[in-house]
Parts: sequence; structure tokens; C-alpha cells
Amino acid sequence: MQVTPNPAEFVRAIAPSVARAAEIAREFEGQVANEPKAGESSDVKAALTVADTAAQEAILEAVLAHYPEVSLRAEEDTPLVHRFPESAAATVVLDPIDGTLQSYLRRRGPYGVMVGLAVAQQYRAAIVALPREGLAFYAARGDGAFAAIDGAEARPAARLAPAGRRIFVSHGLPDAAQRVLEERGYEVQPACGGAVSVAPLVPGVRAGLRIAVDEAANISIRGRIGALIAREAGATVLCENGEPFPANIESPRRALLVGSDAADLEAMQAAVAAVP
Repeated sequence: MQVTPNPAEFVRAIAPSVARAAEIAREFEGQVANEPKAGESSDVKAALTVADTAAQEAILEAVLAHYPEVSLRAEEDTPLVHRFPESAAATVVLDPIDGTLQSYLRRRGPYGVMVGLAVAQQYRAAIVALPREGLAFYAARGDGAFAAIDGAEARPAARLAPAGRRIFVSHGLPDAAQRVLEERGYEVQPACGGAVSVAPLVPGVRAGLRIAVDEAANISIRGRIGALIAREAGATVLCENGEPFPANIESPRRALLVGSDAADLEAMQAAVAAVP
């Protein structure tokens, strides 16, 4: 009989390895070259650096030590991937450097390190680190969200209080959507999917909007990890039709909207509606 990991214990066990992966990413930043993966459909999907590989292995060492019975949905094909079973009661989903091409190599906005624990096709635990900003966010379903700054002890995530006019948006946001936001006075900043999903928790950022432009116009399984953290912090997480974003990690959805202010959410819905 397979035993599913306790979500809160999973966060405690894996968070240090995510912090180490974030350190690795920072150590390599500006010193690595793109070594594209063959057979991918776009430059974004193909982007790969030695930092991706090293960061993923750092996380997988911890996962293997604590939870060798889980299956994996890992972004990169690194050696430890093959030590895990193909199927299991619980799945660990990870992206060692989210936004490798645009955010990491080209420095166009925040990049992230992300790990999620899924059971019965729903995320039960999530970790998202933004190395360049020195931020890390954690959540286990039903236990609230926590944040750590510059490696300090994690504390309950600060109450959401929108400030400024900045919104994190996905790279490649359609021009029509960007115009709607800018016409309403928002400052639009591209960011990786992980940063978008926790945007209201980032100091000086009001909300996050991601509109899928690849993967058959669907928010990827990895792009949903941070939604659990945002929900646990009290944010509203919606999809393209204004309904709550589904908890199921595979349900097709075109857009992810995260915010705590009704006016921000309405503006982002208008931006999504402006895209054919």
C-alpha cells in the first residue's frame, strides 16, 4: 500500500532543497549559456542551462531521500529522474528554473524555482522561490501561506494589501491585453509563470495575469503550482471566464488571474476578453 506524503511535512522537508536550488541559480546567473534541448516546439521550451540541471538535481536529492515512492513530472531529464516510479499515489511536479530563456538568460523579469505535491490530481503543497528577489513562498492546503525573505525564517504571508500599479504578466502577453491594462494605468512587467501566480504576495506588485500562448493555449501543470499559495494567502484565483481556477492540475484553462482587489480582477478579465 502506497502512503501519500503529508503536505505540511512535505513543505518542511523539501523547502531547504528549493532554497539551495535558488542559490545555485543565483551562483550561475550571468555565467551560463543556453544549451537548447532538441525536439522542442519553441525556443522557450528548448531553453536549458547547466543551472537548470544542477538546481533540479539538488531538489531531487531531497525528494529521493524523503519520498522515493512518489512519481515525477520534472521539467528536465536529469539522472535522478530515473530513480522514481512512473506512477504513484502522489506526484511531485517541479521546474528548477521557471522562465529559463526570457527571465533567467535574458533577465526580462523574475524567474522562479517551483515544486508542487499533487495527490488525486490536485495540488496539496507548493513552494515557489524567486531567487533574484530573495523571496520564497510556501503553502500546504488548509494551513495558510508562508513567506521568507533573504533566507530568514518563514512567517505567515503578509496580509494582501495592493500597492503601486504594477502587475506581473506572462512573457508574450498579447498586445491587445497589454493595451487594456496600460490604458487603465497599470505598469505591466513580464515575469515567469511562478512569479505571476504569487504576484499579490510580492512587495510592490498588485496582481498577476497569465494568458497561455503555447502548449495548445493551456496553462501548464507547472504554471499552476503557485495558485495554491495565492489561495492560501487569501487571494482570488480565476480563469479566463471569471470562474475560480480549477484545482485539478490537468483541467484545460487558457488564463490565470491572481489578485485581491476587485478592480484589478475586473481589469484583467477585460484584458483577457480583448484577446481574440
